[in-house]
Amino acid sequence: QDGDLKFPLESVKKLKEVMDGNRHVNPRMMVPMASYSPCQEKHLPEEFRPVCKREDAPMIFRRLSLAAEDDLCEICANAACAGCF
Repeated sequence: QDGDLKFPLESVKKLKEVMDGNRHVNPRMMVPMASYSPCQEKHLPEEFRPVCKREDAPMIFRRLSLAAEDDLCEICANAACAGCF
């Protein structure tokens, strides 16, 4: 979720894969991550297409990508995570 926008976790993870895959470009041609928008990526999940029409799309995608970072509790690697299941 980002503000009033809600997306399935699996779609957000796919978005992160798309965005991370774009990092393997010539470093001199790189766009700063804060201004990068995956809207031109052909593998962008459809539910994110409406976000592309917004002025704040790059920041929304950045926040969603950060939200999809691997969480130790999500994968239950941490014994202290009681609420995993």
